[in-house]
Amino acid sequence: MHQLISVDPSVAPPVDAPLDFVAGTAAACDAVLRLRGEVLHETLGRLAADLLDSPRGRFLPGAGEPSGAGPGTGTAPSLRQVVAGASEQFGIYEVAGREAYTPEDARRLAGLAHLTASLMQVHSLAQRSTHAYAQMEAQLAHQSQILDQIHESVLTMDRMGYITSWNRGAEALFGYTALEAIGQNILFLYADEDEAFHDVFAEQGGRMMEVRRRKKSGEVFWASLSLSPLRDLAERPIGLIAYLTDITERKQAEEQLHHLAYYDELTGLPNRTLFARLVDQALMVAQRNEAAGCVLFIDLNRFKRINDTLGRRIGDELLRQVAQRLRGTLRDEDVVARLSGDEFAVGLFDIRQHFEATTVAQKLQAALDAPFLIGGHDLRVGASIGISVFPQDGSEAETLLGLADIAMERAKQLDANPDRSVAFYSQDMNQGMQERMRIESGLRQALGNGELTLYYQPKFEIGSDRLVGAEALVRWVHPTRGLVPPGEFIPLAESTGLIVQVGEWVLEQACAQAAIWQRAGVPPFRLAVNVSAREFTQSLPIRVADTLARYHLDPSWLELEITESTLMHDFERVTAIMDRITELGVALSLDDFGTGYSSLSYLKRFPIHTLKIDRSFTTGIPADQSDCAIAGTIISMARQLGLRVIAEGVETVDQLAFLREAGCDEVQGYLYAKPLPAFEFEQGMRENWLLLV
Repeated sequence: MHQLISVDPSVAPPVDAPLDFVAGTAAACDAVLRLRGEVLHETLGRLAADLLDSPRGRFLPGAGEPSGAGPGTGTAPSLRQVVAGASEQFGIYEVAGREAYTPEDARRLAGLAHLTASLMQVHSLAQRSTHAYAQMEAQLAHQSQILDQIHESVLTMDRMGYITSWNRGAEALFGYTALEAIGQNILFLYADEDEAFHDVFAEQGGRMMEVRRRKKSGEVFWASLSLSPLRDLAERPIGLIAYLTDITERKQAEEQLHHLAYYDELTGLPNRTLFARLVDQALMVAQRNEAAGCVLFIDLNRFKRINDTLGRRIGDELLRQVAQRLRGTLRDEDVVARLSGDEFAVGLFDIRQHFEATTVAQKLQAALDAPFLIGGHDLRVGASIGISVFPQDGSEAETLLGLADIAMERAKQLDANPDRSVAFYSQDMNQGMQERMRIESGLRQALGNGELTLYYQPKFEIGSDRLVGAEALVRWVHPTRGLVPPGEFIPLAESTGLIVQVGEWVLEQACAQAAIWQRAGVPPFRLAVNVSAREFTQSLPIRVADTLARYHLDPSWLELEITESTLMHDFERVTAIMDRITELGVALSLDDFGTGYSSLSYLKRFPIHTLKIDRSFTTGIPADQSDCAIAGTIISMARQLGLRVIAEGVETVDQLAFLREAGCDEVQGYLYAKPLPAFEFEQGMRENWLLLV
């Protein structure tokens, strides 16, 4: 009969186990790690027999009772112990051959079984892990082979944009090896530096886009890019998978088709279709900004005769050169197109008033004045121009283009010189344009015919009522109309650029008159000359110095009045010009002060001597509290900055009283004197006014 002593397998061996137990357990460890199958089982059985000093011992693998004869025979006692882990039974130890087995023997066998079970369980886990790792490696190698066989470029990156994998398709597309690319940030492939990496759609995956990328060679190409999220086992996003395909040839084909569809092949200008689209887009912006817009229809004169006589090759080259001149005359924001044949169109939208379109039309016509030298021929063409206006005439491009075409035909019929013919679609606008052109033409003639003259309005010191200066004001004495009001021709001169010529004439005449008074022994007083923003260039100090030298005029006679708007453009450049002027000994005055708002923060940095309060504030004094507050603030601020203040447009005693109380230094206006011709001004200066010396 077998003696079976059952012991819990979790029982650990005693800490004071004999040396033979320690040696046995070491042998068991070595056997489990090195041996397999029957050899392992025989070795473990022998170890159990040796450990318990038994004649026989065996290890029965698996679960359940052993079959067949046991190690004992007959009624000889035996000892068994299950070898099991937490969820798996590995076998049974069985020893026999001794007369009896003690509980101590059972504990020692249980200890061996516990150690064996632990070793076998760890070994089993290691085998499964090794197998799983091998399977994963095989799977990754298989996937890598698949990715490398794909012609498409595939790469992965982490959430910061650093590349983590790079297939052979990417190597072929970009020219970088995986060793060169992995670890780099994806930005090193970008062709456009301002392109953002993070994209909410990209992070969600499936985003398709067309991008520009740069190869190792430096070549920039177009690529179709698809981004998908890269997730970990917990489905958390850890990066992106990018699929790229070179689409450069397709993009080039698309661009070529787009150019053929929207651009004139001969001149490279937009065609009628693109012109209509661009104009409609600009009209939407103009409508939101409540701005004006114009469409100019341009028809070339004498082109058909040249084309029929000299042939199409000469005619085509002439059209190309005409297109270049038209484009070179316009601003970048203006739209110019070739409609068909010898017809062109221009869209103007960044304009303040529709009458400005006539100035542009005249510039375009003037650009065609110079002959075209083509194939040994001296060719001349002109242009008739019709203008339609948004929103008065229409609100869409095709409507405005059609009406401008009608206006162009009208221009050809009504003007004796078709090369200078310009007409608006609206008759009322035509009348205004004709008047404007008549004034402009007359002003150009006035500059050469001696029709301009200077009037002088005196400036007086408050308190002493002494003359301290005068402002030189240009007047136009027309041979038939008489004195033309400044409000009619000064704004026109500014918009056409004639103000520069007018300004040069005024400076010349004012200095000439001041030199006459200087030679006559008149004590110096400041003679103020207005300088427009167009005149305020680097050449102004040179022109002033040359004029003073030419008339031997002391600089203390001259003062230049500039407007606030002049100060608001290119601060450093304006300041440098002002410094050069004051170095000459010429004073600077800020005209119409208070009408702007940007110059206040810069005022202390400009070399200004005097502030002039605009008449728009003086008029409301003292009834209008706002005007009083503004004027008082300007005077107070000027005194703190050490500047003199003059108020223009003073016409009543009440205005004068307020300004005197507020601390204003000088006044100018009809209360004292209106602008006068030079001889009347001189007469008043000698008979009625005392000079402040």
